[in-house]
Amino acid sequence: MNKLENKVAVVTGGSKGIGASIAKYFAAEGASVVVNYASAKDDAENVVKAITDDGGIAIAVQGDVSKEADITRLFDETKKAFGGLDILVNNAGVYEYAPIEQFSEASFHRQFNINVLGSLLAIQASLKLFGDKGGNIINISSGAGRTPLPTGSVYSSTKAALDAITVSLSKEFSGRNIHINSILPGVVETEGSRSAGFIGSEAEAKFVAHTPLGRTGQPEDIAKVAVFIASDDAAWITGELIAVSGGIYGL
Repeated sequence: MNKLENKVAVVTGGSKGIGASIAKYFAAEGASVVVNYASAKDDAENVVKAITDDGGIAIAVQGDVSKEADITRLFDETKKAFGGLDILVNNAGVYEYAPIEQFSEASFHRQFNINVLGSLLAIQASLKLFGDKGGNIINISSGAGRTPLPTGSVYSSTKAALDAITVSLSKEFSGRNIHINSILPGVVETEGSRSAGFIGSEAEAKFVAHTPLGRTGQPEDIAKVAVFIASDDAAWITGELIAVSGGIYGL
C-alpha cells in the first residue's frame, strides 16, 4: 500500500517549486491533493494535470492565505471535493532580502501576513476538518529562521516565528492525535531562486562550498521528507524542526 493511501492533503502555495513537488509526491503515494495557489493559475493547473495524467487525484483552488475569507473558501472546497482532511502543508511563503535601510512597513506586513498569519489561519481551518481522528500539519520553514543571513532580518523573523508556532502547537495539541512539524530547507533550486538570480551566482557557489553534501537542493529533496513526516512511519514525531539542507544548517 502507498504511504498516504486514502489521505486528503492541502498544499498551500502548491503551484511551483517545493509545493508543487510535495503535491506530486503526495499524490504518487495515494493522497488526494488540493493544490492551492494565489495567482499562478496556469502553473497550478499544470501540477494538477501532471498528477491526474499519472493516475492521481488533485484539484486546484485559488486563495490568498493571508485572507481569512480565502482560507475559508479553500477548506470549504476541500470538504466539498473530498469530505475531510488529513494533512495540511503550509508551504505558501514569500521572501525579500534587503538592507535595513530599505526596510518598509509594506514589506514587513507582506512577509508576516503570508508566512505567519497565513499559516495560522490555515491551521485553524484545518482543525475543523481533521475532527476527532486527528491530522498532520507540516510547516515549510527555513534554515534562515535559526541561522539568519545578512539583509534577511524580516524574512528570518517570519520563519523563526513559524518554528515557534510548531513547537507551541505540538504541546497545545496534546492528546488530540495532531502531529505538527517544521521542515527547514537549505538552498533549493526553484523558480523563485532562479528568477532572483541566485542559481548560478557566486553566492550559490559559496553556499555549496559550505554544504557538507556539496550541492544545491532540489524540490524533491524536500518532498520526500514531507511524505515521510505525513505518513504513519513518523507516528512518534511531533514538535520537531527538521533541517533538510545538505548539512549546512546542521547543529
